[in-house]
Amino acid sequence: MKIRKVALNNRKHQIQVTTASGKVYPFPYAKLKPKPTSADKIRDVFVDKELGNEAFTYVLESGKEGSVHIEQVLEYNKDPTYLRDLLLYNLTLEAIKRVEKSGLSRRELARRLDTSATQLYRLLSPSNTRKSMNQLVSLLHVLGCEVEVSVTDKAA
Repeated sequence: MKIRKVALNNRKHQIQVTTASGKVYPFPYAKLKPKPTSADKIRDVFVDKELGNEAFTYVLESGKEGSVHIEQVLEYNKDPTYLRDLLLYNLTLEAIKRVEKSGLSRRELARRLDTSATQLYRLLSPSNTRKSMNQLVSLLHVLGCEVEVSVTDKAA
């Protein structure tokens, strides 16, 4: 996800991050490293082109600087799309480990899932976020795993 612009909000002690899709996320000064202080304020903040417009960099009056990736902003704000993609990613990594341990060929796995080898490779690709949870659960089931979902209250 790309960042379109960033702006300081000194009154709220946060940086406003606007994504390419136009959504605005706050990111508090308290989460920055190095942290700005009243004696060492943020002098400049900008979308960092060297980091592929996926991060912003800030410079303190002392010359110290730090960068924050968009994933840190999305995680802090508990963005539902980001959290879903993170869950899919973690399940995919677990499936990859289980496939390697199973000793089953990719062709055999594809046959058991009643799909093509190409689709299986897409399912095992960590960068593919268009797969469904249903597909991953089916794959894990074929690998002899039981997947349980638990819902808990958020910590206060």
